[in-house]
Amino acid sequence: MKEREHFGSRAAVIMALAGSAIGLGNIWRFPYMVGEHGGAAFIIVYLAASLFLALPIFFAESIIGRSGGSNTYGSMQKLAPGTGWKWLGLLTIISPIIILSYYSVVGGWSVEYLFKALAFDFSGSDARIEGFFGRFISSVWEPIIAHTVFIGAVAGVVLGGVKKGIEKFTKITMPLLFFLILVLVVYSLLLPGAGEGVRYLVKPDFSKLDVQAVAAAMGQAFFSLSLGVGTVLTYASYMKADENIFASGLGTAAADLFFAVLAGFAIMPAVFAAGIAPGAGPGLVFETLPYIFNHMSLWASWVGALVAIVFFFTILVAALTSAISIMEVGVAYLAEEKGRSRKKAVLEITLFAWVVGVLCSLSFGPLAGVQLLGNSIFDFLDKLCSNWLLPLGGLLFTLFVGWKMSKASVREEFTNKGKRNTRVFGLVYFLMRFVAPIGIVIVFFTNLLL
Repeated sequence: MKEREHFGSRAAVIMALAGSAIGLGNIWRFPYMVGEHGGAAFIIVYLAASLFLALPIFFAESIIGRSGGSNTYGSMQKLAPGTGWKWLGLLTIISPIIILSYYSVVGGWSVEYLFKALAFDFSGSDARIEGFFGRFISSVWEPIIAHTVFIGAVAGVVLGGVKKGIEKFTKITMPLLFFLILVLVVYSLLLPGAGEGVRYLVKPDFSKLDVQAVAAAMGQAFFSLSLGVGTVLTYASYMKADENIFASGLGTAAADLFFAVLAGFAIMPAVFAAGIAPGAGPGLVFETLPYIFNHMSLWASWVGALVAIVFFFTILVAALTSAISIMEVGVAYLAEEKGRSRKKAVLEITLFAWVVGVLCSLSFGPLAGVQLLGNSIFDFLDKLCSNWLLPLGGLLFTLFVGWKMSKASVREEFTNKGKRNTRVFGLVYFLMRFVAPIGIVIVFFTNLLL
């Protein structure tokens, strides 16, 4: 039997996990949520949610992954043989494949916009920009081609394996990603009128911290670290036995938060400098910002065109690093449980996700009339995963570590057999058993009711 691959160093672990966490949500969702829910006040709540809710779940997945030493299904089978917990392993194989399907469609949008930016299509006339996004996503072939290019790139990296594919890719792209976002921050802050956007992000307004804002911060912390979907568990299974789970988790959370804050300073000052009301979601990235880059150019008109290229390349890289971790969950399962070669496993996952992704893409155009419980195909799958499957997965992971595994086994894994992290173990274990499950239930019902 072929020896299982492992990440080469802690830096490689953190870069891979940070790549999984840093995605489109950091760029188009976090900045808007910060401004809408009290600026710096929201960031304080988000930090607390990251420490006391998200990180304990992260540690729970990491403990299962490294102690199980296998994919999500295999790890659950090893740690709880002959029990119903194997269904949690299957759940966290199905949900990431579904997520990959529609996430690849959005990743394809970033491919299309990068090509448009390289062709300077967002320079000169507003007529090229106005209505482009709506026309593009509602067309048939262009978004499907972009979706195909994106998921093909993801498959190409995953095909290389853990060290030659995922580790090598993230070692190059993660430093590049932070460099690019810093370039965008500098550009945005130099724009006339950018100060209003900075105030929008950092001015604390505790009057906006209502129940909805607190729940939003908890939900953002949960989803930002890619919890409940098996990616953390799968990557943790590639950790070496002496890897410090506590340090890797803190490093990942810090990198994720730092990037999200930088994205806020890259986007919102430019939005306010242009005198445009900030919006959330794809509209902010794919409709508002191309217009801003066209009009808010420093020194010369070509600067805005260059910034557009840098921005959409940044979007693409962030989308790729997340999608790679999502695909790896299913590939690891097929390779280890079904005996597939990595090549065949990648092909099968790619084909399935591509077909479902095509249906998601067409739901903005020819299949717009097809409704599933009142939602388009794309929205239905998004809500199914975000509102139901991911919180359920995260809840079950914490319950498994906190209540099914013995405390001695959890301590041994978290502290590397008593060599480190012994002082914080009691607090982390308490958070995993009590605080994190309650927090997930709050997020779940908030998503359900609001």
